[in-house]
Amino acid sequence: MTTLLDPTTTPSGQDVRLPAPLASLRGKRLGLLGNGKRHAAELLRMVAEELRARHGVGEVIFREKPDAGRIAANEVLAELAERCDAAIAGVGD
Repeated sequence: MTTLLDPTTTPSGQDVRLPAPLASLRGKRLGLLGNGKRHAAELLRMVAEELRARHGVGEVIFREKPDAGRIAANEVLAELAERCDAAIAGVGD
């Protein structure tokens, strides 16, 4: 069991079950979430290229928040959770 803490809220003490770590990224669908800052998209695209080259990542789904000051829309988070095997949220500047 893993305890997941959200720094934007008051701790609830709820335990959250997370999926087991992936044994491999080969052929997996990767979600990338940029935070809307300058260079975030470029950084994440470079990360995706490296993960493809080194670990055989398959499809990459890129989404971006409108800006760093807002949380990602529930629809975007739900899509990444449903469609992706793994996800990376990145910052830029």
